[in-house]
Amino acid sequence: MGAGGFVRRRVVSPVVDLLKQGVTPEKIALSMIVGGALGVFPVLGSTTILCTLAAFLLRLNMPAIQIVNYVVFPLQLLLLIPFARFGERIFHANPIPFSASEMVAMFQSDFLGSMNALWVTGLHAIVAWCVFMPPAAVFAYLVLVPGLRRILARLWRADSP
Repeated sequence: MGAGGFVRRRVVSPVVDLLKQGVTPEKIALSMIVGGALGVFPVLGSTTILCTLAAFLLRLNMPAIQIVNYVVFPLQLLLLIPFARFGERIFHANPIPFSASEMVAMFQSDFLGSMNALWVTGLHAIVAWCVFMPPAAVFAYLVLVPGLRRILARLWRADSP
């Protein structure tokens, strides 16, 4: 089974099941958007806790938010460096080296300075995420809600005699 089968089984089917249970397209879309946005937060190991807190605080659908969180994990890894670079530009900071050999050399020459540089770069990435994510989330919500409404309308037509 390919990637399409995985996405259909792990993402599409649960969303359709939620729609069949009466969860509104707006609530599902918000759960998915928050799961996706928090799922790419540039601090590894933080997203499950962030998504759980968001689900409780915003009364979102926990399965939907966590499914999307786990599905976007590869995207989180891919976006770590772009968020760091964007943050460095925001703060006009010198870019930290990300190649393995340059990082090893950096740590060998000044371990504490290197830890500080990584910490600051992490903060830059978080700020970049905070700048980028709100407009991206609004755009995704505006695209996702009509799509979920169409799916719900199709489900209603299929269930009608």
